[in-house]
Amino acid sequence: MGLEEKLPSGVILTTVEQVLGLARKSSVWPATFGLACCAIEMMATGDPRHDFSRWGMERASGSPRQADLMIVAGRVSQKMAPVLRQIYDQMASPKWVIAMGVCASSGGMFNNYAIVQGVDHIVPVDVYLPGCPPRPEMLLDAILKLHDKIQNTKMGPHRKKEIEELERARLRQLPLLEQPQQVTS
Repeated sequence: MGLEEKLPSGVILTTVEQVLGLARKSSVWPATFGLACCAIEMMATGDPRHDFSRWGMERASGSPRQADLMIVAGRVSQKMAPVLRQIYDQMASPKWVIAMGVCASSGGMFNNYAIVQGVDHIVPVDVYLPGCPPRPEMLLDAILKLHDKIQNTKMGPHRKKEIEELERARLRQLPLLEQPQQVTS
């Protein structure tokens, strides 16, 4: 005999985090940052056949101030890197990033001084999408995986605790030479 059995029918029990997670994942506004051939596949994701507006992405934002998802599609040159970071910094929090294609994820076949070897050197990436170029179906799958991540994001003090745990885990993974040395006198 739990509390659920004593409530009148039609009453739903949930948490504020779950409701806000559902609202956030259902209204993601992307800022597209198409730089190469992956941008063509990203644009194809908005066509009637694939239609990413089914998942609340009705409006691709032209302004970073109104977007909460950045899709980086293609290779990022060293000259474009500061522009990418500036656009990311202009986005309101919470914000997410998808690195679309092998060039955005790791520099791809362009292993030279002019190309950034992965957009994660510039902005934090939430979802890596492999492929050269990835198909629209793969981008939709990445968006749905991001929706799961958004839905399960903690808030308030829970989020602060989660961030502290991630930071401790990151420090444990650093090589011994990179960890701060204690000075003994």
